[in-house]
Amino acid sequence: MTLKCEELLAFALRIAEQAATMMQQARETKAFSADYKADHELVTSTDLAIDRYLCGEISAAYPSHCILSEESSPNLLLGEAPTWVIDPIDGTVNYAHQHRHVAVSIALYVDGQRFLGVVHAPFLEECYWAVKGQGAYLNGARLKLTDTVSLRNALVATGFPYQKNALEPLIKRVSNVLHQCQDIRRNGSAALDLCWLAAGRLQAYYESVKPWDMAAGALIACEAGAVLGRYDDVTSDWPLEINGDALLVCVPSLYEPMQQVLALD
Repeated sequence: MTLKCEELLAFALRIAEQAATMMQQARETKAFSADYKADHELVTSTDLAIDRYLCGEISAAYPSHCILSEESSPNLLLGEAPTWVIDPIDGTVNYAHQHRHVAVSIALYVDGQRFLGVVHAPFLEECYWAVKGQGAYLNGARLKLTDTVSLRNALVATGFPYQKNALEPLIKRVSNVLHQCQDIRRNGSAALDLCWLAAGRLQAYYESVKPWDMAAGALIACEAGAVLGRYDDVTSDWPLEINGDALLVCVPSLYEPMQQVLALD
């Protein structure tokens, strides 16, 4: 199958911009409602509206492609067809509470590999994107990591799960990071944490997340020069390329030191 990178990127940027506009308008007019999924996970009517919009646009433009979406098709696995992996609002809790760290995340996987990623954060006025082998960009400017920060001066991001029944290892890892790194950030959007790493605002990120949380951001971070790996065993059944279990992404020189920081032995 021949894929036209420029056409696909332009399409992804267009629908991401429209999704971002929908986010802004709904919050400005307070025209959204909130409910809860399993495990006390917040979902708003804006999540669902953007999900319908994105899936509709993708299906109309690329009817032979598959879609893996947090809200409407969360159990689809990667197949032979190109697969879009989308999160209508990454940072829903932030969105509902008027915080700015919110984004729409759109990724395209081809032959089971990351191919394209767009993360648009309307309240920050930032749009990140990457195409495999072509670098990462923020608002049109090329991103390139500098790898000069020591572990002791590293700023590290993570996130916390909705389920609160396994906090002991999480707290132990947070304690290790606080003792051995400069500081820790919990911003509430995995997609943006990965993009901020690409932009040099963070030096490491670790967390267990779902595929739609990391699909686009992982490509953007890697295209900027970051290293992606794991700090613990992968336990879920998702294909490894979209598996967010024990995800560790950081500047190259900090990968092995961060694995040691996050080890529980």
